[in-house]
Amino acid sequence: MLNLLDADKKEIECFFEAIGEKKFRAAQVQSWLYRGAMNFEEMTDLSKTLRRRLDEEVRKGTISLGGITRLAALSSSDKSTEKFLFGLSDGNAIETVLMRYKYGNSVCVSSQAGCRMGCVFCASTIGGLKRNLTPGEITAQVTAVLRHIKDEKGYSLSSKEERIGHIVIMGTGEPLDNFDNVKRFIEIVSDPHGLAVGLRNITVSTCGIVPMIGRFAEELPQVNLAISLHAPNNAVRSTLMPINRKYPIEVLMPACEDYVKKTGRRITFEYALAADRNDTEQQAEGLIRLLKRYFREKNGTAGLCHVNLIPLNKVEETGLEGSDRRKAETFCGLLTAAGVPATIRREMGADIHAACGQLRLSENNPDKTNI
Repeated sequence: MLNLLDADKKEIECFFEAIGEKKFRAAQVQSWLYRGAMNFEEMTDLSKTLRRRLDEEVRKGTISLGGITRLAALSSSDKSTEKFLFGLSDGNAIETVLMRYKYGNSVCVSSQAGCRMGCVFCASTIGGLKRNLTPGEITAQVTAVLRHIKDEKGYSLSSKEERIGHIVIMGTGEPLDNFDNVKRFIEIVSDPHGLAVGLRNITVSTCGIVPMIGRFAEELPQVNLAISLHAPNNAVRSTLMPINRKYPIEVLMPACEDYVKKTGRRITFEYALAADRNDTEQQAEGLIRLLKRYFREKNGTAGLCHVNLIPLNKVEETGLEGSDRRKAETFCGLLTAAGVPATIRREMGADIHAACGQLRLSENNPDKTNI
């Protein structure tokens, strides 16, 4: 079966030629899919005869249009964040988040169904990895959210009033554990004839699979990289992130330094603040020393890196509590005073199971939520 969201233009052209149609139909169909079309009937510049023919090809199992179904949706009380639970054709479920900012719409997508990395603060890893997502399944999350926005505001699919401006691959799964499919997804959504999202408006977050960081720098040098660090030393990081036992800090940080040297791009270090685990003043000082060792500039600041402090959303199953706002501000103040660029991420969606994997976990345990 040819998933039209997985396929490139040439593959779709070959399909149309095989059924006796002109190649230019491929560009027409792709354009509708990237606008959020869910069926051929909505593709109004195709003849009715061709639309019926394509529907028949779907019934025969020759082609599909993506294969994700919305199972649930939650909206935050301030309307800034919406979280979607999508079902895949094989029964697995994934999460996608829409974040509305003043500068535009940002979508956080999942790259895997489940995750095998085992980070103790993350709900995504509970239950382990089910499978990798295809490029089309990742793309379908973006187009489904775009369709939702247009429907909500009463815009036609052909309207240019709304678009997705930023994409973060920070949802369920480890993107660098599914690198080839994630790379293909980025090529699809950045294509000027597709969703036209600029490469510098796409961010990939990884827990630190060191060999893949080098490949990322070589093959996707314009895409933003975020490293889930969460601790200034191996003793703490290994208790939070099992990946640290394979790629400890003294291996991870040189790889990050090499990334910056190769690309000239700033790297972001994500740091989820967990009460009494990694949020003390001593740990802030350790983080300062660590980053200045690898990212020191002549003026004494930590150059080409930024720390994104994240108030940890509570996940009952992990037993961890997030730091309070006062501690987060103290931690941030210590970093910035020492010349380490840092900000506290705006808290969005805590009232709608916004932590990675929470909504999917709730769907598997219905008594955990009221949706």
